[in-house]
Amino acid sequence: MDSNVRLQLLGRKAAGLGEMTALGIPVPPGFTITTEVGREYRRSGSLPDGLEAAVSSAIRNVENQLGRRFGDAKHPLLLSIRSGAEVSMPGMMDTVLNIGLDEHTLEGLAAERGDERFALDAYRRLLQMYGSVVRGIGADRFQHLLSDLKHDLGSPRMLDSELPVHALQGLVASYLSVIEQASGARFPKTVEGQLWDSVRAVFDSWENPRAARYRRMQGIDDAIGTACTVQAMVFGNTGPRSGSGVAFTRNPSSGEPQLYGEFLPNAQGEDV
Repeated sequence: MDSNVRLQLLGRKAAGLGEMTALGIPVPPGFTITTEVGREYRRSGSLPDGLEAAVSSAIRNVENQLGRRFGDAKHPLLLSIRSGAEVSMPGMMDTVLNIGLDEHTLEGLAAERGDERFALDAYRRLLQMYGSVVRGIGADRFQHLLSDLKHDLGSPRMLDSELPVHALQGLVASYLSVIEQASGARFPKTVEGQLWDSVRAVFDSWENPRAARYRRMQGIDDAIGTACTVQAMVFGNTGPRSGSGVAFTRNPSSGEPQLYGEFLPNAQGEDV
C-alpha cells in the first residue's frame, strides 16, 4: 500500500506503529478501524455492516498472540481505544484505556499480577475515562470524588499512586454510582459493550469543540476524519519502575536532532 494512502486510511499514529513493527521494534499487538469507517459513521450515524465480525476476528488475533482472552476471568486481555487522524492533533480527541475490566476480570487481573491495588487503580481509571468520554460526564465530577477521598484519609496532598486498597474499592463504587446517576444507565455489563461504546465515542470526538476549534486554527480539513486504533494495554501504573511518557527524536520547538520528551513514573498515558 502506498504510504500516503496508508496514512490517510490509518491515521498518523497507526501508520507510525505499522512502520515501527516493520522495522522489528516491539509494538503491542492491535488493529485499526480506518478513517473510511469513521466517515461512514459520521455520515449515517451507525457503524457499517460487517464491522463487528471483522473486529471480533482482529481481537482473536491479538488474543492468540498474547495468550489472553477478552473478558476472560483468569487471563483477561485489556485494550486501549485511541483516535488518530492523518494530521497530528495532539490532545484534541479522546482515548479510553483499560477496556475489558469489570468485577470478574478485575479479580483475575489482581490474582495474576499478585497486586490488588494495581488492578483497582486500572479499573477506577477506566471508569473515569468511560464516564467522561463515553457518557459525557464532567471529568471534575470524578476528580472531586478523588480529592474528597484524600481529604477524608487526612492526606489531601497524597499521590494517586499512594491510595490504599480499601480507598480504591470505595472510589470504584462511587464512580460506578456517578456513571449510573449522571447518565441514567449503568456501566456496561459486558466487555463488548465497553468496547463498542468507546469506539463510537472516539469517532464522535472528531466533532468535539476543542478538536473542531483546533482544525479551524490549523486549517485542517473537517472531512478527513479520524481512525480508531485498538491495541493491547501496556501498564505504566504497576509501580515506581513503570511509567508513561512521550518522546521525540527531534526537539519539537527548534527542530534540532536531539532526544526530547517527558514522562511520569507509575502513571498511565492520560496523566502525562
